[in-house]
Amino acid sequence: MWFKQTDGRGQSMKQAVSLVGYLEGFSFLILMGFAMPMKYIAGDPSWVSLMGSLHGFLFLAYIGLLFLGVGKHWNFTALIHGFIAAVVPAGPFLFEGMLISGEYDLED
Repeated sequence: MWFKQTDGRGQSMKQAVSLVGYLEGFSFLILMGFAMPMKYIAGDPSWVSLMGSLHGFLFLAYIGLLFLGVGKHWNFTALIHGFIAAVVPAGPFLFEGMLISGEYDLED
């Protein structure tokens, strides 16, 4: 299972943030690259409703996971950078690399 604890430094939390971040980033790309053209070019707004709801849920889950990890696994700067990454297109993909690198890890 992807959420399995691998060591004492919050690897499972990082994996969860990475997974949800990728899903959130891809849902945004699908929303903008497929659902919006379907609405405005093909006249079918149902895709925007579906993908918009999914993207909104994933965004909230991503921010929630960031809040859960602050103070336990990484510092407050990770929350700020993660929130900025969540609102910038393709931001979660870049933030994930910074999070995995250990840049935000708490001192032991």
